[in-house]
Amino acid sequence: MLGRFYGVGLACALLHNAIMIAGDWLGAHYAASSVASYVVVVLFGYWLHTTWTWPRTPRAAMSLARYAFTMGANLPLFVAGMYLFVDLAAVAVPIAAPLVTVILMAFNFVAVRWALRA
Repeated sequence: MLGRFYGVGLACALLHNAIMIAGDWLGAHYAASSVASYVVVVLFGYWLHTTWTWPRTPRAAMSLARYAFTMGANLPLFVAGMYLFVDLAAVAVPIAAPLVTVILMAFNFVAVRWALRA
């Protein structure tokens, strides 16, 4: 289970960081790119987790709502981390986004497991 969780997490992290870096390249602020990434990655991650990580979890409005809520809790944490790295420490977005993603991995495991409990 843990290996599958981190496999899905890696796929979601790569997609998220691709969206963040593409947004930066297109001139979007990291907060706007974070919101766009949230929508795409929540749907992608929910589908992968309920298909592969925890396949016995029934796909239902309530589990999707809990999953979206937990990932929504992650959004302000991510934006705050980006603010610390990008605005205060002058780290470029292509470096800051992966750093903040790694920092939030433990929170995500606990939150996703709660959201998708059978």
